[in-house]
Amino acid sequence: MSSVESSAVKALAAAMDSVRAEKSVPYNFGEKHLDYIRRCPDCMINVAEGAVRAGKTVDNIYAFCKELQTTRDKLHLATASTLGNAKLILGDCNGFGIEHYFKGQCRWGKYKGNEALTICGASTGFKTRIVIFCGGMLESSFKSIRGNSYGMWIATEINLHADSFIKEAFNRTIAAYKRKIFWDLNPDNPKAKIYTDYIDRYRSDSVEGKFIGGYNYGHFTIDDNINIPEQRREEIRSQYDTSSVWYKRDILGIRIAADGIIFRGFADDPERYITDSVDADLITSINIGIDFGGNKSKTVFVATAFLDGFRALAVIAEHRIDGGKGEVDPQKINEEFISFMKKLYRRFPSHLIKFVWADNENQAVINGLRYACRNARLAVKIMDCYKAPCNDRIAALTSLMAQDRFSVMRECEGVISSLSEQIWDPKITDRDVRLDDGTCDIDTADALEYSFSKFIKLLLSERNIEHEQ
Repeated sequence: MSSVESSAVKALAAAMDSVRAEKSVPYNFGEKHLDYIRRCPDCMINVAEGAVRAGKTVDNIYAFCKELQTTRDKLHLATASTLGNAKLILGDCNGFGIEHYFKGQCRWGKYKGNEALTICGASTGFKTRIVIFCGGMLESSFKSIRGNSYGMWIATEINLHADSFIKEAFNRTIAAYKRKIFWDLNPDNPKAKIYTDYIDRYRSDSVEGKFIGGYNYGHFTIDDNINIPEQRREEIRSQYDTSSVWYKRDILGIRIAADGIIFRGFADDPERYITDSVDADLITSINIGIDFGGNKSKTVFVATAFLDGFRALAVIAEHRIDGGKGEVDPQKINEEFISFMKKLYRRFPSHLIKFVWADNENQAVINGLRYACRNARLAVKIMDCYKAPCNDRIAALTSLMAQDRFSVMRECEGVISSLSEQIWDPKITDRDVRLDDGTCDIDTADALEYSFSKFIKLLLSERNIEHEQ
């Protein structure tokens, strides 16, 4: 076979393989999404913004994979807030990710110590293309890519990346043969740096004809995704409090600043969530969150119960120890916590309280509490709390409330008051920060959130949500 014939055979195989890849993955795009994808080949920066389940990530994955087939660059970058999210959202993407587009032509593994997907097959003309996966959330994350050179960069949830990482990733693609960037994000605070420093600036420069390389922006809502039936759209909408900032961003797809009362639905109608009793037979487990006090702040214990697996969350008990000028006496904390535990056991004698999630910033007090509980023969594990990002904890509570999957015992006046009064910090305008200046009871808020923070993904899993529909 001549070289010409060999090249023709390879070209035909590549074309057929590309068709097989697209047919094996059920990509199905509406016209608005197709318009965005069609513009990608001509643009260096491509940004898909909008509501959840709008299909924007799949758009970028598809456009990115198309470019991978012909790019001359060997190394490329795929990022999310964490490495795990990058592999899950971009690599797998529920069957629509990079690994599925190149099914049979790729393998997961390591490349020079980095998590990577190596692609080589007819789709790439039998040339090796390597996609490096990493997280970009931390200010130190940029160190993982420093010194490397990449061709293209695809990033999901770009607004959750540290600015230092974004700047470094741009620097790492400067020498690319085909320099292309693909970003997606849910709407954020309109004054967030991702807009002021990048997205809106690029759009403005593009309109004025000053942006060289091509800028492609698409905005989508859940109604633009033709793959989601109306019934499922309504189910997704029902998971949100319509008065919350997340409803306006995640469902309506608009940029909006977080201001005013955080749990507006709760504050307006607390009786909807207050209960006089909890059915002990429904309790799956009881967890306790502890926030240790200091200067003028309280040490707070909050006990919550998971009901019927993770179908619902109920606040069943609380206790506060007022702070003074100095640190709260550790002995007093030990004594009052043991008393709190014994009261819970008397109220719920058939339920083992396995975990106590304590503020991990005070290890000396935690160790003393562990010792005191062992001496009191309380079979409980006192663990360092898992501090999910504050806004993730708030969003989880908001979602549970909207679905009527949250309740609080009437006697837990501190929790009721805290949920009613928490507000967004009005002085911070470029990001969402809960006010913590002593005017709101954030100690109780933290203790409540620590009690369930480790289990947010389980509480918000589709299985538990659908059970309630």
